[in-house]
Amino acid sequence: MVDKNDVMAVLDLIRPSLIADGGDVKLVDVTDDGKVVVELTGACKGCPLSEMTLANGIERILKERVPGVEAVVPAESMA
Repeated sequence: MVDKNDVMAVLDLIRPSLIADGGDVKLVDVTDDGKVVVELTGACKGCPLSEMTLANGIERILKERVPGVEAVVPAESMA
């Protein structure tokens, strides 16, 4: 089981880079199967590079630092 507090701590480390580009990330949920559901906000929300930000940025860092994280998915895909 993924520790939600660990995920939030790592997102807090990533957040300044996103804010510098006019965006942010909000933790929506952590599922039992290791999916971290996030919502990109601000400039990141409609950015054409948001998928790359999720996969190559947020997901990579979370997988490296938080045991059990299997994937990072946008909240829109869970609706």
